[in-house]
Amino acid sequence: MSQLVPFLTEDPLPPSRNGRSPLRWVVAALGVVALMVATVWVIGTVRGLAPEQGVSVVPGLPVTVVVDSGDSLGTLAANLAEVGVVGSATSFLATAELDERATRIGPGVYALTTGMDPAAVIVAMLDPASRAAPLVLPEGLRLDETLRITSDRTQIPLADLAAAVADSVPLGLPEWSNGRAEGFLFPASYEVLPGRDAEEVLGGMVRRFTIASDEVKLERGAKRIGRTPYEVLIIASLVQAEAAPSDFRKVARVIYNRLEQGMKLQFDSTVNYALKTDTFFLTPDMLATQSPYNTFVIEGLPPTPINSPGQEAIEAALDPAGGDWLYFVTVDPDTLTTRFTSDYAQFLVWKQKFRDTYAATAAPIAP
Repeated sequence: MSQLVPFLTEDPLPPSRNGRSPLRWVVAALGVVALMVATVWVIGTVRGLAPEQGVSVVPGLPVTVVVDSGDSLGTLAANLAEVGVVGSATSFLATAELDERATRIGPGVYALTTGMDPAAVIVAMLDPASRAAPLVLPEGLRLDETLRITSDRTQIPLADLAAAVADSVPLGLPEWSNGRAEGFLFPASYEVLPGRDAEEVLGGMVRRFTIASDEVKLERGAKRIGRTPYEVLIIASLVQAEAAPSDFRKVARVIYNRLEQGMKLQFDSTVNYALKTDTFFLTPDMLATQSPYNTFVIEGLPPTPINSPGQEAIEAALDPAGGDWLYFVTVDPDTLTTRFTSDYAQFLVWKQKFRDTYAATAAPIAP
């Protein structure tokens, strides 16, 4: 206790040596800052909980709404509110949370009107009638056909699309493509979004090819069968051009059998590609066309794919059917009914029967 006595006194305490310490000023300043931050957070939270002020719009006016790939429902809600389709983003999100169908709204261009009920917006955006028609590219289109259809549907000048194909680097083609776009503009349905240029549109088709390629494991499968991925894609394009899907794997087997035996492929589709024609009936002059794509003249595969094959044709090229067939004839071009044989004499019989039956009704050769 004797050590405490000097401090138990009514005399004033001596001044603190820390009264002007910088540390105290720093602590005090940090406290003020923390108080300000807390105040701002409280105000923001209260505002967030308060009802959102709706936007006054004239109802019934036509509005186009664009949904990009990857847009969230929050982004969509903000866009709808901005153009006056709904009164507020909050009202749309609240409705969307109660209607799981809202998650099925995909990328595209939608024709809506101002002043719609949020529930009606969801119904309208899921109705194909409210959505701009997509760009549809069927399997087996040649590069020039793909560019023409794309130009017609998107209004992108054909010259711009051709230039994008010529400078193919920005398209994102695989390294093994040799810089050639033929075969890589994948057949599928694409949303036509405004403001897209040629490189963006065609690059989307190449990305779609990459997705299909990964799904079928094209590069790994090509290595497994002793072919390059590019060779497999060329074979897939021949398969796509020559028969119906039900016969794809058989046609692929004929191709491999002929290549292994050193036979020329002699496919009409390659002559049609070289001449930019489309006919079942090739004349002797056409068959003699000097072109690296004419497989009646050259040995082996043509230098590039002759069209954009679909995923099923690529799968057939990677996994051909088992058989010793060397020949096939499409005996009915309307149904694409095709017969296969390893007997050349039988092949000639079927071929002549086809010519006798359908030559008289053949359509003119398309230039």
